[in-house]
Amino acid sequence: MVAHVLRLRLDLLLGSFRGERSRVIRTVLGGAVFIAAIVAVVVGLLSLREDTVAATAAVTVFAGSALVLGIVLAPMIAGFEDLLDPRRFAPFGLAPRPLAVALLLAAPIGVPAIGLIAVCAVFAVVWSEHGAGGLVSWLSALLALATCLVATRVSMACAALLLHGRRTRELTGVIILAVIVVVVPVAVFLGSLEWGGIVPPQLGEAADILALTPLGAAWAIPGAVAAGEGGVVALIVAVALLTLVLLTWAWFALVARMLSTIERPILTRERGGLGWFAVTPGTPAGAVAARSLVYWMKDRRYLVNVIVVPIAAVVTVVPLLIAGVPADLASLLPVVLMALFLGWMPHNDVAYDSTAVWLHIVSGVRGISDRLGRLVPIVLFSVPLLAVAVSVSVMLHGRWAVLPAVIGVVANLFLAGLGLSSISSVVAPYPVTRPGDSPFQQPQRAGSGVGSQALVLLGAILFSLPSIGFAWIAVTSDVSAASDALWAGLGAGVAVLVVGLAIGALLFDHRGSRIMEFAEAA
Repeated sequence: MVAHVLRLRLDLLLGSFRGERSRVIRTVLGGAVFIAAIVAVVVGLLSLREDTVAATAAVTVFAGSALVLGIVLAPMIAGFEDLLDPRRFAPFGLAPRPLAVALLLAAPIGVPAIGLIAVCAVFAVVWSEHGAGGLVSWLSALLALATCLVATRVSMACAALLLHGRRTRELTGVIILAVIVVVVPVAVFLGSLEWGGIVPPQLGEAADILALTPLGAAWAIPGAVAAGEGGVVALIVAVALLTLVLLTWAWFALVARMLSTIERPILTRERGGLGWFAVTPGTPAGAVAARSLVYWMKDRRYLVNVIVVPIAAVVTVVPLLIAGVPADLASLLPVVLMALFLGWMPHNDVAYDSTAVWLHIVSGVRGISDRLGRLVPIVLFSVPLLAVAVSVSVMLHGRWAVLPAVIGVVANLFLAGLGLSSISSVVAPYPVTRPGDSPFQQPQRAGSGVGSQALVLLGAILFSLPSIGFAWIAVTSDVSAASDALWAGLGAGVAVLVVGLAIGALLFDHRGSRIMEFAEAA
């Protein structure tokens, strides 16, 4: 069976160059672009032979980690069709384990795999000349290659299971937001470094962290050996081997699942279906989250708030600069204000539902499901926005050492705001513009809600004072306090969020009739 699968893989590779002329041209052009990229990577790796061991280690670990991350995310984003999808072999009654082995052995056949092999071979050559030893270098290259190939199979299998049976537009959007959280901050970090002909120390520190993760462990072994770090070598090798073992186990489990489950037919057009309801889990919290996401995407009242918060946060810097506040300090304020107001935004979310809140009450949705579901849209929007804003603010500030402090304050304000908003929207909802009306129209009804607005804002600031204090020390005098600010912020933020959700859920269960009275009267 292995020989048959290998011949099939070769036939598919050659078949991509046959057929319609337009398809063949696209295939050739895509292959040419890929080969050019591989050549550029190979030339860059070969240039490292003249650099120091530390510089070579930093660059190879960082580049290798980026390669593995790209391999994992590419099928999810682009939706590549796997020509050797295990489900294509289901009619033949093959056992899952032999089929999984055969598909793994066929993985090195293909243009992308050949490019990976070339990169790993040059990687081994470079480290052989840097004192890591030929055996260690080539074994590390084989381990890195195996990790990439198995990760590719696992990622494509996950994409086939997750994206094919659902409406991919919404789920792909969520994946892209997740990519933004990782890629943009890293790009900002690299773009802000002052290279000056040598590898910046910040990049070396980042590489040391990546070396202990599944992304970069296999690529870090030769560098650790060449540097004589015996204890670290053992830990890195353990992480790399464990990563490959877990990926292989995941691949065998996915093949078994794909061969033993019946795929549900798609009876609607690609852009039809249930939208977010097909993406979120089939639970009460998932249904509330889907309905909230639909509102956030369609309702102008939400969209205006989403646009106004970042703009207002950035505008606040102008009067501070005019008043003489140093630019490095003023650059950190917008992201802090954004976190505060983004956590505050759901404080009156029940009122925006208007009478539609009866769906939750009459269907017996528990308070915790309502509270959790309503937070999903603001979290999906805010986390990528804050990730980018934090990176840009720290870059403008000029000291990446304060990054943990900024993350701690931002997380504290945002999570505390969400926790307090989960209580406020149940206890003290106030009238808002009706659905369909202009978001800038002031409702002519009693009750302005100034008290609840102020309490949520002040409460979030109050619970964030410890992290703010540590962050101020880190920015102005002792940068070692940045880690204290991080853990204080995360701890306080998570605690307030959990307690706020619990209290808000309990109040929602006991105030259903009052919430309906408010919805009818507002």
